[in-house]
Amino acid sequence: MKNKLKSWKYPSILLLGIGVSNIGEWIYFIALNLIVLDMTGSPLAVSGLYIIKPLATLLTNFWAGSVIDRLNKRNLMIFLDIFRASFIVLLPFMDSISLIYLVVFILNMASSMFEPTSMTYITKLIPKEERKRFNSLYSLVTSGAFLTGPAFAGLLFVIGTPIFAIYTNAITLFLS
Repeated sequence: MKNKLKSWKYPSILLLGIGVSNIGEWIYFIALNLIVLDMTGSPLAVSGLYIIKPLATLLTNFWAGSVIDRLNKRNLMIFLDIFRASFIVLLPFMDSISLIYLVVFILNMASSMFEPTSMTYITKLIPKEERKRFNSLYSLVTSGAFLTGPAFAGLLFVIGTPIFAIYTNAITLFLS
């Protein structure tokens, strides 16, 4: 039993980091939707945020794999979380919708790199006989973020403003 707990130390830390990152992504995105809607009063401007993610993924995926293969996966994941947190902190200071779109595009590029990096890292970190259990927990964490992220965002909006939610998210990304 003691060996089992010891062998799950690093996978648990990884799951916690991925969970915090996924929940934070929802918090910042919902808060950003509200900020853009407040700035512009236009639902069309908010829908532009939804178009940016697939564009960033399309423009990132064809070259990101070669970068991921050359770098240390763990350090790259840490860097990408810090990078995303730094850019998320900048969002409330922006008064131009085009500048916000640019920063969101860069954030989504970093997120597009994070996912394959974490998959590669997981494959190397988790022994083959433990992957089924880990993958089920990974699915629970990522799909659970779909529910808990908006719920946490709502709680943060009750406590403060969307800007407060963005700052809280940046702090949690730094901690993860």
